[in-house]
Amino acid sequence: MYGAEIKMEKFTKKVASILMSLSIILTSSCAQRVTVVDENASTEKFIFNDDETVVRTTKDVLGKMSLREKVGQLFIVRPEALAENSNAETAPATDRVDDAVISRIEEYPVGGIALFSRNITSAEQLPMFISDLQSSSKYPLFIAVDEEGGRVARIANSDFFNVASYKSMEDIGKSGDASKAEEVGRQIGSYLKELGFNLDFAPVADTNTNPQNIVIGDRSYGSDPALVARMVSAQLDGMHDSGIMGTLKHFPGHGDTKDDTHSGYVSIEKTWDELKECELVPFITALPKADMVMVSHITAVNVTSDKLPTSMSETMITGKLRNELGYDGVIITDAMAMGAVADNYTSAEAAVTAVKAGVDIVLMPQNLNEAFNGVMNAVTDGEISMERLDESVLRILKMKAKYKLI
Repeated sequence: MYGAEIKMEKFTKKVASILMSLSIILTSSCAQRVTVVDENASTEKFIFNDDETVVRTTKDVLGKMSLREKVGQLFIVRPEALAENSNAETAPATDRVDDAVISRIEEYPVGGIALFSRNITSAEQLPMFISDLQSSSKYPLFIAVDEEGGRVARIANSDFFNVASYKSMEDIGKSGDASKAEEVGRQIGSYLKELGFNLDFAPVADTNTNPQNIVIGDRSYGSDPALVARMVSAQLDGMHDSGIMGTLKHFPGHGDTKDDTHSGYVSIEKTWDELKECELVPFITALPKADMVMVSHITAVNVTSDKLPTSMSETMITGKLRNELGYDGVIITDAMAMGAVADNYTSAEAAVTAVKAGVDIVLMPQNLNEAFNGVMNAVTDGEISMERLDESVLRILKMKAKYKLI
Protein backbone atom coordinates (compact mmCIF):
# COMPACT_ATOMS: atom_id res chain seq x y z
CA MET A 1 0.00 0.00 0.00
CA TYR A 2 1.29 3.47 -0.87
CA GLY A 3 0.76 4.78 2.67
CA ALA A 4 3.40 2.39 3.90
CA GLU A 5 5.78 3.63 1.25
CA ILE A 6 5.25 7.25 2.22
CA LYS A 7 6.00 6.67 5.87
CA MET A 8 8.83 4.47 4.66
CA GLU A 9 12.32 3.82 5.72
CA LYS A 10 13.58 7.29 4.92
CA PHE A 11 10.87 8.87 7.02
CA THR A 12 11.40 6.43 9.90
CA LYS A 13 15.11 7.15 9.85
CA LYS A 14 14.38 10.89 9.98
CA VAL A 15 12.27 10.49 13.13
CA ALA A 16 14.83 8.13 14.65
CA SER A 17 17.57 10.66 13.96
CA ILE A 18 15.63 13.39 15.74
CA LEU A 19 15.03 11.19 18.75
CA MET A 20 18.67 10.07 18.84
CA SER A 21 19.81 13.69 18.89
CA LEU A 22 17.42 14.46 21.69
CA SER A 23 18.52 11.45 23.72
CA ILE A 24 21.94 13.09 23.95
CA ILE A 25 20.58 16.33 25.34
CA LEU A 26 17.70 15.21 27.56
CA THR A 27 18.45 15.17 31.27
CA SER A 28 17.27 12.53 33.71
CA SER A 29 15.01 14.92 35.58
CA CYS A 30 11.72 16.00 34.00
CA ALA A 31 11.78 19.15 36.10
CA GLN A 32 15.02 20.42 34.60
CA ARG A 33 15.29 22.66 31.57
CA VAL A 34 16.71 21.04 28.46
CA THR A 35 19.50 22.54 26.41
CA VAL A 36 19.05 22.08 22.67
CA VAL A 37 22.37 21.66 20.92
CA ASP A 38 23.35 23.50 17.73
CA GLU A 39 24.88 20.99 15.30
CA ASN A 40 26.04 23.74 12.90
CA ALA A 41 24.60 21.78 10.00
CA SER A 42 24.86 23.10 6.46
CA THR A 43 21.88 24.04 4.31
CA GLU A 44 22.68 21.27 1.83
CA LYS A 45 22.08 18.65 4.50
CA PHE A 46 18.42 19.61 4.73
CA ILE A 47 17.42 21.08 1.37
CA PHE A 48 17.33 19.57 -2.12
CA ASN A 49 18.69 21.96 -4.72
CA ASP A 50 17.81 19.56 -7.54
CA ASP A 51 14.56 20.93 -8.99
CA GLU A 52 14.19 17.94 -11.31
CA THR A 53 14.20 15.53 -8.36
CA VAL A 54 11.68 17.66 -6.47
CA VAL A 55 9.30 17.88 -9.44
CA ARG A 56 9.53 14.16 -10.18
CA THR A 57 8.87 13.26 -6.55
CA THR A 58 5.90 15.57 -6.15
CA LYS A 59 4.19 14.50 -9.36
CA ASP A 60 4.60 10.86 -8.37
CA VAL A 61 3.04 11.47 -4.96
CA LEU A 62 0.22 13.62 -6.37
CA GLY A 63 -0.72 10.94 -8.89
CA LYS A 64 -1.37 8.43 -6.09
CA MET A 65 -3.46 10.70 -3.88
CA SER A 66 -7.21 10.41 -3.43
CA LEU A 67 -9.39 13.53 -3.61
CA ARG A 68 -9.74 13.53 0.16
CA GLU A 69 -5.98 13.31 0.61
CA LYS A 70 -5.44 16.20 -1.80
CA VAL A 71 -7.94 18.39 0.04
CA GLY A 72 -6.32 17.45 3.34
CA GLN A 73 -3.00 18.91 2.22
CA LEU A 74 -4.69 22.33 2.13
CA PHE A 75 -5.13 22.42 5.92
CA ILE A 76 -2.80 23.05 8.83
CA VAL A 77 -4.68 22.71 12.12
CA ARG A 78 -4.18 22.70 15.85
CA PRO A 79 -3.98 19.18 17.30
CA GLU A 80 -7.21 19.93 19.16
CA ALA A 81 -8.99 19.85 15.80
CA LEU A 82 -8.09 16.15 15.65
CA ALA A 83 -9.65 15.39 19.02
CA GLU A 84 -13.25 14.23 19.35
CA ASN A 85 -14.44 17.82 19.66
CA SER A 86 -13.48 19.21 16.25
CA ASN A 87 -13.76 22.84 17.37
CA ALA A 88 -10.15 23.54 18.30
CA GLU A 89 -11.13 26.78 20.04
CA THR A 90 -13.19 24.99 22.70
CA ALA A 91 -11.52 21.57 22.91
CA PRO A 92 -9.26 20.68 25.85
CA ALA A 93 -5.53 20.85 25.13
CA THR A 94 -4.15 17.92 23.15
CA ASP A 95 -0.64 16.82 24.10
CA ARG A 96 -0.53 13.21 22.93
CA VAL A 97 -1.70 11.01 20.08
CA ASP A 98 -4.49 8.66 21.15
CA ASP A 99 -6.92 6.47 19.21
CA ALA A 100 -9.27 9.41 18.65
CA VAL A 101 -6.51 11.50 17.07
CA ILE A 102 -5.40 8.60 14.87
CA SER A 103 -8.97 8.04 13.72
CA ARG A 104 -9.52 11.72 12.99
CA ILE A 105 -6.31 12.10 11.01
CA GLU A 106 -7.35 9.13 8.89
CA GLU A 107 -10.75 10.74 8.28
CA TYR A 108 -9.33 14.25 7.83
CA PRO A 109 -5.80 13.70 6.42
CA VAL A 110 -4.52 17.22 7.04
CA GLY A 111 -1.25 18.51 5.65
CA GLY A 112 0.14 19.88 8.88
CA ILE A 113 -0.18 20.57 12.60
CA ALA A 114 0.55 23.84 14.41
CA LEU A 115 1.63 23.50 18.03
CA PHE A 116 1.17 26.01 20.84
CA SER A 117 2.33 26.33 24.44
CA ARG A 118 -0.70 24.40 25.67
CA ASN A 119 0.47 21.37 23.67
CA ILE A 120 3.81 21.22 25.49
CA THR A 121 3.94 19.56 28.91
CA SER A 122 7.62 18.66 29.19
CA ALA A 123 10.88 18.56 27.27
CA GLU A 124 10.53 14.81 26.81
CA GLN A 125 6.88 14.95 25.75
CA LEU A 126 7.24 17.40 22.86
CA PRO A 127 9.56 15.45 20.51
CA MET A 128 7.63 12.24 21.21
CA PHE A 129 4.34 14.00 20.48
CA ILE A 130 5.72 15.32 17.20
CA SER A 131 7.07 11.87 16.28
CA ASP A 132 3.71 10.25 17.06
CA LEU A 133 1.86 12.85 14.99
CA GLN A 134 4.12 12.11 12.02
CA SER A 135 3.69 8.36 12.47
CA SER A 136 -0.10 8.70 12.52
CA SER A 137 -0.18 10.39 9.10
CA LYS A 138 0.04 8.65 5.73
CA TYR A 139 1.91 11.64 4.32
CA PRO A 140 4.59 13.60 6.20
CA LEU A 141 3.19 16.62 8.01
CA PHE A 142 4.23 20.20 8.30
CA ILE A 143 4.90 20.58 12.03
CA ALA A 144 4.65 24.31 12.63
CA VAL A 145 5.07 26.78 15.46
CA ASP A 146 5.07 30.54 16.03
CA GLU A 147 8.68 31.03 17.06
CA GLU A 148 9.42 34.62 16.09
CA GLY A 149 11.82 35.42 18.91
CA GLY A 150 10.88 37.99 21.54
CA ARG A 151 7.42 37.79 23.10
CA VAL A 152 6.04 35.33 20.55
CA ALA A 153 8.18 32.24 21.08
CA ARG A 154 6.49 29.03 22.23
CA ILE A 155 9.80 27.23 22.87
CA ALA A 156 12.15 29.99 24.02
CA ASN A 157 9.54 31.34 26.45
CA SER A 158 8.85 27.89 27.89
CA ASP A 159 10.31 26.78 31.21
CA PHE A 160 11.10 23.39 29.69
CA PHE A 161 13.89 24.43 27.32
CA ASN A 162 17.20 26.22 27.65
CA VAL A 163 17.57 27.77 24.20
CA ALA A 164 18.59 31.10 22.73
CA SER A 165 16.07 33.81 23.60
CA TYR A 166 15.75 37.41 22.52
CA LYS A 167 14.25 40.52 24.07
CA SER A 168 12.51 41.49 20.82
CA MET A 169 13.07 41.72 17.10
CA GLU A 170 12.86 45.49 17.50
CA ASP A 171 15.91 45.27 19.75
CA ILE A 172 17.81 43.29 17.09
CA GLY A 173 16.72 45.80 14.46
CA LYS A 174 18.13 48.72 16.43
CA SER A 175 21.61 47.26 15.93
CA GLY A 176 21.27 47.73 12.17
CA ASP A 177 23.37 44.58 11.80
CA ALA A 178 21.76 42.02 9.48
CA SER A 179 24.22 39.34 10.61
CA LYS A 180 22.53 39.43 14.01
CA ALA A 181 19.17 38.71 12.38
CA GLU A 182 20.77 35.86 10.45
CA GLU A 183 22.09 34.42 13.71
CA VAL A 184 18.61 34.73 15.24
CA GLY A 185 17.24 32.68 12.35
CA ARG A 186 20.03 30.13 12.64
CA GLN A 187 19.63 29.69 16.41
CA ILE A 188 15.85 29.45 16.30
CA GLY A 189 15.99 27.12 13.32
CA SER A 190 18.54 24.90 15.04
CA TYR A 191 16.53 24.21 18.17
CA LEU A 192 13.28 23.85 16.26
CA LYS A 193 14.89 21.30 13.96
CA GLU A 194 16.25 19.34 16.92
CA LEU A 195 12.78 19.11 18.45
CA GLY A 196 11.16 17.85 15.25
CA PHE A 197 9.61 21.01 13.80
CA ASN A 198 10.05 21.78 10.11
CA LEU A 199 8.07 25.03 9.67
CA ASP A 200 8.23 28.33 11.54
CA PHE A 201 5.57 31.01 11.17
CA ALA A 202 8.31 33.65 11.09
CA PRO A 203 9.88 36.08 10.33
CA VAL A 204 7.60 39.05 10.91
CA ALA A 205 7.99 41.19 7.78
CA ASP A 206 5.71 43.97 9.02
CA THR A 207 7.12 47.51 9.14
CA ASN A 208 5.89 49.02 12.39
CA THR A 209 4.97 52.56 11.34
CA ASN A 210 2.07 53.15 13.74
CA PRO A 211 3.11 53.96 17.35
CA GLN A 212 -0.35 52.84 18.50
CA ASN A 213 0.17 49.38 17.03
CA ILE A 214 0.22 46.97 19.96
CA VAL A 215 -0.53 43.94 17.77
CA ILE A 216 2.86 44.03 16.02
CA GLY A 217 4.90 46.54 18.01
CA ASP A 218 8.28 45.13 19.01
CA ARG A 219 7.67 41.95 17.01
CA SER A 220 8.80 44.02 14.01
CA TYR A 221 12.43 44.87 13.29
CA GLY A 222 11.47 48.54 13.12
CA SER A 223 9.80 51.41 11.29
CA ASP A 224 12.25 51.65 8.37
CA PRO A 225 11.12 49.32 5.56
CA ALA A 226 14.64 49.05 4.10
CA LEU A 227 16.00 47.97 7.49
CA VAL A 228 13.17 45.48 8.00
CA ALA A 229 13.81 44.09 4.51
CA ARG A 230 17.50 43.45 5.24
CA MET A 231 16.78 41.88 8.60
CA VAL A 232 13.97 39.64 7.40
CA SER A 233 15.98 38.44 4.42
CA ALA A 234 18.93 37.63 6.69
CA GLN A 235 16.73 35.83 9.23
CA LEU A 236 15.42 33.59 6.47
CA ASP A 237 18.99 32.75 5.47
CA GLY A 238 19.71 31.65 9.02
CA MET A 239 16.57 29.55 9.25
CA HIS A 240 17.39 27.84 5.98
CA ASP A 241 20.90 27.07 7.22
CA SER A 242 19.23 25.07 9.99
CA GLY A 243 16.77 23.33 7.67
CA ILE A 244 13.63 25.16 8.79
CA MET A 245 11.04 26.61 6.43
CA GLY A 246 10.25 30.28 6.96
CA THR A 247 7.03 32.25 6.53
CA LEU A 248 6.87 35.95 5.68
CA LYS A 249 3.99 37.53 7.56
CA HIS A 250 1.54 39.34 7.57
CA PHE A 251 1.02 40.33 3.91
CA PRO A 252 0.43 43.07 2.81
CA GLY A 253 1.70 44.46 6.13
CA HIS A 254 0.16 44.77 9.59
CA GLY A 255 2.44 47.57 10.77
CA ASP A 256 0.22 50.58 10.07
CA THR A 257 -2.77 49.36 12.09
CA LYS A 258 -3.86 49.76 15.68
CA ASP A 259 -6.66 47.20 15.79
CA ASP A 260 -6.33 43.42 16.05
CA THR A 261 -7.75 40.98 13.48
CA HIS A 262 -7.98 38.42 16.30
CA SER A 263 -10.89 40.50 17.57
CA GLY A 264 -12.61 41.72 14.43
CA TYR A 265 -12.59 43.72 11.21
CA VAL A 266 -9.44 45.74 10.49
CA SER A 267 -9.05 48.02 7.49
CA ILE A 268 -6.12 49.95 6.03
CA GLU A 269 -6.61 52.98 3.82
CA LYS A 270 -3.42 52.96 1.74
CA THR A 271 -3.45 52.40 -2.00
CA TRP A 272 -1.32 49.70 -3.61
CA ASP A 273 1.26 52.27 -4.71
CA GLU A 274 1.48 53.61 -1.16
CA LEU A 275 1.91 50.09 0.21
CA LYS A 276 4.71 49.46 -2.29
CA GLU A 277 6.59 52.47 -0.92
CA CYS A 278 6.62 51.14 2.65
CA GLU A 279 4.80 48.05 3.95
CA LEU A 280 5.50 45.88 0.92
CA VAL A 281 9.24 46.60 0.72
CA PRO A 282 10.31 43.75 3.07
CA PHE A 283 7.98 41.32 1.34
CA ILE A 284 9.17 42.21 -2.16
CA THR A 285 12.80 41.97 -1.04
CA ALA A 286 12.46 38.58 0.66
CA LEU A 287 9.92 36.88 -1.62
CA PRO A 288 12.59 34.98 -3.59
CA LYS A 289 13.70 33.32 -0.32
CA ALA A 290 10.27 32.80 1.23
CA ASP A 291 9.02 29.23 1.61
CA MET A 292 5.59 30.58 2.51
CA VAL A 293 3.82 33.92 2.68
CA MET A 294 1.12 34.34 5.30
CA VAL A 295 -1.72 36.58 4.14
CA SER A 296 -3.42 38.59 6.86
CA HIS A 297 -7.10 39.27 7.49
CA ILE A 298 -6.60 43.00 6.97
CA THR A 299 -8.95 44.59 4.45
CA ALA A 300 -7.23 46.89 1.96
CA VAL A 301 -10.28 48.82 0.82
CA ASN A 302 -8.42 51.12 -1.58
CA VAL A 303 -6.80 48.18 -3.34
CA THR A 304 -9.67 45.73 -3.61
CA SER A 305 -12.71 48.07 -3.54
CA ASP A 306 -14.49 45.61 -1.23
CA LYS A 307 -14.42 44.50 2.39
CA LEU A 308 -12.99 41.03 1.88
CA PRO A 309 -10.02 40.23 4.12
CA THR A 310 -6.75 39.84 2.23
CA SER A 311 -6.84 36.13 3.13
CA MET A 312 -9.98 35.74 1.01
CA SER A 313 -9.31 38.32 -1.71
CA GLU A 314 -8.54 37.15 -5.23
CA THR A 315 -7.42 40.68 -6.07
CA MET A 316 -4.79 40.65 -3.33
CA ILE A 317 -3.67 37.02 -3.58
CA THR A 318 -3.80 36.13 -7.27
CA GLY A 319 -3.85 39.62 -8.75
CA LYS A 320 -1.18 41.27 -6.61
CA LEU A 321 0.93 38.67 -4.78
CA ARG A 322 0.99 36.03 -7.52
CA ASN A 323 0.72 37.97 -10.77
CA GLU A 324 2.16 41.41 -10.07
CA LEU A 325 4.83 40.46 -7.53
CA GLY A 326 5.51 37.10 -9.17
CA TYR A 327 5.42 34.93 -6.06
CA ASP A 328 4.97 31.24 -6.90
CA GLY A 329 5.62 29.72 -3.47
CA VAL A 330 3.12 28.52 -0.90
CA ILE A 331 0.53 31.03 0.31
CA ILE A 332 -1.05 30.38 3.70
CA THR A 333 -3.78 32.28 5.50
CA ASP A 334 -3.47 33.65 8.99
CA ALA A 335 -5.51 31.64 11.49
CA MET A 336 -9.07 31.43 10.17
CA ALA A 337 -10.53 31.18 13.68
CA MET A 338 -9.65 34.85 14.25
CA GLY A 339 -12.52 37.26 14.71
CA ALA A 340 -12.05 39.12 11.43
CA VAL A 341 -13.05 35.90 9.64
CA ALA A 342 -14.91 33.72 12.13
CA ASP A 343 -17.33 36.50 13.13
CA ASN A 344 -18.38 37.09 9.55
CA TYR A 345 -18.13 33.78 7.66
CA THR A 346 -18.78 30.12 8.30
CA SER A 347 -15.74 27.86 8.30
CA ALA A 348 -16.82 26.44 4.95
CA GLU A 349 -17.39 29.85 3.36
CA ALA A 350 -14.03 31.13 4.55
CA ALA A 351 -12.06 28.08 3.38
CA VAL A 352 -13.70 27.85 -0.04
CA THR A 353 -13.39 31.58 -0.70
CA ALA A 354 -9.72 31.56 0.32
CA VAL A 355 -8.86 28.64 -1.95
CA LYS A 356 -10.74 30.20 -4.86
CA ALA A 357 -8.81 33.41 -4.23
CA GLY A 358 -5.51 31.57 -4.65
CA VAL A 359 -4.53 30.44 -1.16
CA ASP A 360 -2.72 27.10 -0.89
CA ILE A 361 -3.12 26.41 2.83
CA VAL A 362 -6.01 27.28 5.13
CA LEU A 363 -4.61 27.73 8.63
CA MET A 364 -6.60 26.62 11.68
CA PRO A 365 -10.23 26.97 10.58
CA GLN A 366 -12.65 27.40 13.44
CA ASN A 367 -14.31 24.10 12.56
CA LEU A 368 -12.24 21.59 10.60
CA ASN A 369 -15.21 19.39 9.66
CA GLU A 370 -17.09 22.27 8.08
CA ALA A 371 -14.06 23.75 6.32
CA PHE A 372 -12.79 20.42 4.99
CA ASN A 373 -16.19 19.25 3.79
CA GLY A 374 -16.86 22.67 2.30
CA VAL A 375 -13.77 22.42 0.10
CA MET A 376 -14.56 18.79 -0.76
CA ASN A 377 -18.06 19.78 -1.89
CA ALA A 378 -16.74 22.77 -3.83
CA VAL A 379 -14.37 20.50 -5.78
CA THR A 380 -17.04 17.85 -6.35
CA ASP A 381 -19.51 20.49 -7.57
CA GLY A 382 -16.95 22.16 -9.83
CA GLU A 383 -16.83 25.43 -7.89
CA ILE A 384 -13.13 24.69 -7.38
CA SER A 385 -11.62 22.90 -10.37
CA MET A 386 -9.41 19.83 -10.02
CA GLU A 387 -6.72 21.79 -11.85
CA ARG A 388 -6.90 24.53 -9.21
CA LEU A 389 -6.72 21.97 -6.40
CA ASP A 390 -3.75 20.15 -7.94
CA GLU A 391 -1.95 23.47 -8.38
CA SER A 392 -1.96 24.07 -4.63
CA VAL A 393 -1.22 20.48 -3.68
CA LEU A 394 1.79 20.45 -6.03
CA ARG A 395 3.17 23.60 -4.40
CA ILE A 396 2.76 22.04 -0.96
CA LEU A 397 4.32 18.72 -1.97
CA LYS A 398 7.15 20.52 -3.73
CA MET A 399 7.97 22.33 -0.48
CA LYS A 400 7.87 19.06 1.47
CA ALA A 401 10.10 17.39 -1.12
CA LYS A 402 12.53 20.31 -1.16
CA TYR A 403 13.01 19.93 2.59
CA LYS A 404 13.31 16.14 2.27
CA LEU A 405 10.07 15.32 4.08
CA ILE A 406 8.98 13.09 1.20
